[in-house]
Amino acid sequence: MAEDQFSPPHPIHPPHGEEERLHWLCLLRSRRVGPTTFYRLMAEHGSAAAALEALPEVARAAGVEDYRVCPLDVVRAERRAGRLAGARLIAFGEDAYPAALAELDDPPPLLWALGDLSLLARPAVALVGARNASSLGTRMARTLADGLGRAGHIVVSGLARGIDTAAHLGSLATGTLAVMAGGVDVVYPPENAVLAQEIGDRGLRLSDQPMGTVPQARHFPRRNRIVAGLARAVVVVEAAARSGSLITARAALDAGREVMAVPGHPMDARCSGCNMLIRDGALLVRNAEDVIEALAAPPARNEAAAAPPPRPADSIPTPPQRRDLARTSALHRQILERLSPSPLAEDQLIRDLGLAASDIGAELLNLELEGRIERQAGGLLTRIN
Repeated sequence: MAEDQFSPPHPIHPPHGEEERLHWLCLLRSRRVGPTTFYRLMAEHGSAAAALEALPEVARAAGVEDYRVCPLDVVRAERRAGRLAGARLIAFGEDAYPAALAELDDPPPLLWALGDLSLLARPAVALVGARNASSLGTRMARTLADGLGRAGHIVVSGLARGIDTAAHLGSLATGTLAVMAGGVDVVYPPENAVLAQEIGDRGLRLSDQPMGTVPQARHFPRRNRIVAGLARAVVVVEAAARSGSLITARAALDAGREVMAVPGHPMDARCSGCNMLIRDGALLVRNAEDVIEALAAPPARNEAAAAPPPRPADSIPTPPQRRDLARTSALHRQILERLSPSPLAEDQLIRDLGLAASDIGAELLNLELEGRIERQAGGLLTRIN
């Protein structure tokens, strides 16, 4: 597959004007178009309008018949809903787009934001953990959030029950950012309605989902990736061996972020994921000072050599080497054909496909984020029908 890569022929620029912004939204809301496909289409065709015109033929070449793009009336209605909610649509490449998130491979092209946009310019730490958290765990999360906020960090979490709720409560006064699994106007769980309103008034709510979207299981891995991408470090307070918090930790590692964890009792299943992370090299966290000191320590690399090259102010960095859409779609089909509801070891899948682990790993993450496969303990994969 390495030979089937290309350099994109067109530079990508943020949208100029309302019509072009609607075309971006229309392309992103079209069926089977996620961030990866969005950027590839933009790079190949030069604009969202041209990509929309070409999309039915691209889909046909990938084996999808009778393809129709998202109607403009649908995205106009979403735009109206956003304005009524008081939310702002931020496009990748604009000044307001969070710089940390822009460092990811294929970051969300568009984000709905409700609240104080200035928080996106401040350094952030993510606090995540179990929904069925212990009283000790929630107390620890709230204390960490308070200490990190007083030190100047924005606290990012996912507005879920348990640890997420405690993290937001502990940082309301200093700055908190809630990444929503559904629409930025849809509060889940319902018992956090008052907290969500306070975050909208004093902090910031963020989502890449359409307005009005009720969160479903497949949305949470994408939410977790955004949480990890926004933060300089991800701190896991309580997490079981199989949990969404560990998906966030994996996304953080993929993005080059620090992963830290609060240790727990080895007999408490709610702490098994944290203990596993520490065993595998995550920094052990006892208090906010541990996190602050770790982030202040000089990185073990040459900053000058690692610095990205400068880019024009009005252009979006385009991933330089990518497989074309048809071949990526074919690889996804090969992966899904070999998976079923019965678990299969990831290394066995790699051997069966006869490809390099690096080629398959990125696509496995994409399929996981799309909610089409699930990782289980012990390196096992299952297909979600």
